[in-house]
Amino acid sequence: MCRIFAVLVCLVPVCFSQSGANQQATALAEHIRKARGFLDEKRPDLAIPELQAAVAIDPSDAQTQGNLGVLLYFQGKVAEAIPHLRAAVERQPGLGKIQGLLGLGEIHTLDIARGRQDLESAFPVVDDLKFKVQVGLELVGLYTQTGDLQQASQVLAQLRKAAPEDPEVLYAAYRTYSDLAAESMLALSLAQPDSAQMHQVIAHEESRQGNSNGAVAEFRKAVAIDPHLPGIHFELAELLRSSQDDAVKKEAEKEYRAALAENPQDGKTILRLADIDAQKGASPQALEGYKKAVALQPNDADAKIGLAKILTEMNQTDEALSLLEDAVRLDPTNATGHYRLGTLYRKIGRSEDSKKEMELYKKYKDLKEKLRAVYKDLQVQPDEISGDKDNQK
Repeated sequence: MCRIFAVLVCLVPVCFSQSGANQQATALAEHIRKARGFLDEKRPDLAIPELQAAVAIDPSDAQTQGNLGVLLYFQGKVAEAIPHLRAAVERQPGLGKIQGLLGLGEIHTLDIARGRQDLESAFPVVDDLKFKVQVGLELVGLYTQTGDLQQASQVLAQLRKAAPEDPEVLYAAYRTYSDLAAESMLALSLAQPDSAQMHQVIAHEESRQGNSNGAVAEFRKAVAIDPHLPGIHFELAELLRSSQDDAVKKEAEKEYRAALAENPQDGKTILRLADIDAQKGASPQALEGYKKAVALQPNDADAKIGLAKILTEMNQTDEALSLLEDAVRLDPTNATGHYRLGTLYRKIGRSEDSKKEMELYKKYKDLKEKLRAVYKDLQVQPDEISGDKDNQK
């Protein structure tokens, strides 16, 4: 709060010009001078009476009104601050921080409708990151309380872009998106309870809770109802490929091929099939698949890493090196990319670069292990997918 207070006061410096050497103008200038002096001494309690006297002389000045409102607000006199903050905003539109503070004050004093309106006007123009987050989260809370989840998600999208690592923003996003998902699931269950999409949604819920076999069963129900449901074969294949059962893995490949038949330009599916060919040792087919995946999705780090691996085995070092450097630029947290790049650097004699990449590999590998431990503590580790379809009903 203190930092926001300082920024707001600095943004609306009191600045009066005397129109003449009359007694009123002299008194006005003296009050402003004293207020500045007290603020320099960090004595807002003494600055407030001086600004109140200045406002009494000239109530039309937005800067003085704004400064007085800010000081009163942060002295805990929110109700007294509101008229001065509002006067500043009305006389000088575009004071984002002042209007944001006005909105927060109105919410605090339960003038919810007006507070929401002022926060909505202030949010787009506030440039101080900490204050923008505060205003944005207040708006998200208001929207959530009234069930306006779409509006809440729009604000959160801007907050995540502005403050991508802020834990309050991330938690608010988690809660809002979870509420949106639950709302959509309920609406779908009421509208079309036996639809393929309903089974698809249930499958995602089962998977999220670690019930992989239950998810597979629901995906299969969705496929039975509508085998042409967009994305269904790929989603089922993604789940099946995680199994240790060879029969299930073969079924995953079958589903990937079904997905490709539905959409021959699906880069993700082409990449997965290239991975399968590479695991089988079918290098020519894998090479063709990886090349096509990279062409379709040039910003996919995994596709470039897969292609680089095949090219490295073919001793096409220069092309492989370029692909790997591109991959870790696109996805700096990709441990596999750093490992392969480090290995290739070592192979061509760039030992220092190799050392740096191996350090990054270890860093992101350890981070992945920590995340796995967190999910284990949350008890959302997926169960092993069985090849017995009777156990998946």
